[in-house]
Amino acid sequence: MRLVSSDGTNKLGMERIRALHSVMAELRAEAEIGEIKKLIITGNDKFFSAGADLNEISQLTAVQAFEFSRQGQALMLAIDHFPVPVIAAICGYCMGGGMDLALACDYRIAAPNAIFGHRGASLGVMTGWGGTQRLPRLIGKARAMQMFLLVEMVKAEEALKIGLVDAIADDPVMHAHSVRGIRANSP
Repeated sequence: MRLVSSDGTNKLGMERIRALHSVMAELRAEAEIGEIKKLIITGNDKFFSAGADLNEISQLTAVQAFEFSRQGQALMLAIDHFPVPVIAAICGYCMGGGMDLALACDYRIAAPNAIFGHRGASLGVMTGWGGTQRLPRLIGKARAMQMFLLVEMVKAEEALKIGLVDAIADDPVMHAHSVRGIRANSP
């Protein structure tokens, strides 16, 4: 599954989240009958995903913002509870909600140019899609707080060292196809 947007940043606005939900439901049905053995999620060479569409978010009412958060959470849970392994093949920027999406996956492969970060604290917003819970489980609470509160950007090598990603490969999608032996998260 490839994340795409007209501007190439693969932002996750409400419409895209709903579309991804729909695709995940279709793929889940195929996975449950054995037609899919693993799911690979990727973006393009420069952006896995820039995260939530901040222009869209700034226009939301409180009720709409709550619904946006709930829809994003539901998408991340659908990925987290997918019946076969889900692999994030990450090139370029993996930011905010895009990082939340990668964290919901069972396995993360970064290209050497991958950069991870959650800049919400600098904008006065915090993720509502589960990243604040998943990241500390992977890299520890102190390191996760450092990333969140200091709005730290982490390059691929550091991400591997701290446990944010499982591997680095020049072609993450090709590497994802060769990965064996990972298990899907259980609900």
